[in-house]
Amino acid sequence: GKKRGFVESLLAFSNGEKVTIKKEEVQGKKRGFVESIELQVTLKNYDPQRDKRFSGTFKLPHVPRPNLTVCILGNQSHCEKAQAIGVDSMTVDDLKKLNKNKKKVK
Repeated sequence: GKKRGFVESLLAFSNGEKVTIKKEEVQGKKRGFVESIELQVTLKNYDPQRDKRFSGTFKLPHVPRPNLTVCILGNQSHCEKAQAIGVDSMTVDDLKKLNKNKKKVK
């Protein structure tokens, strides 16, 4: 449909290709950083507190940020699970220590 063509044009533009906008050809510009698009969807007559029709996950076809690092904030059992899979983690006590020393946060 029309929306799909818009998304394809948007992606082509951000890739540095020429696209037509309002019957005018415009040269796109390749960016030196990862661009992102935020999408919000509103469903009419749907209360997420009461109605649990939608649940599950969706895996993106491409990794949005391949160099993204993650730190798990949780209790001792969460931190143990994170360490078991090789992910950084911090407990509440660790966070309190950081609050006293701002240089360690970086």
